[in-house]
Amino acid sequence: MKKILAATLLSTILIMTACGNATSPSKDMAKSDTIAKTNMDTTTEKTYDIALLDNKKDPTCGMPVTAGVTDTAHYDHKVYGFCSTGCKDEFLKNPKANIAAAELK
Repeated sequence: MKKILAATLLSTILIMTACGNATSPSKDMAKSDTIAKTNMDTTTEKTYDIALLDNKKDPTCGMPVTAGVTDTAHYDHKVYGFCSTGCKDEFLKNPKANIAAAELK
């Protein structure tokens, strides 16, 4: 991928120089990097096996973990799943107050 990108960048510079419309390579490279990043698959979403969680519902908002888990936390030798990082952060501020809403398995 880097070789193709470099070859494309070099070709572009050569063509623009021949036409008298040369731009600085750093600007062309920045454009190429932006295009390359746009075209790349940036899916880095984590997935969690809900069978490994100790709760049935998000302890903070009450959402069922079967609807989707985007973050987890370990507390009192258990693994809790959360619908968002915000819910996890809120839970960690005062875990004891939110445990009952988790509906442990």
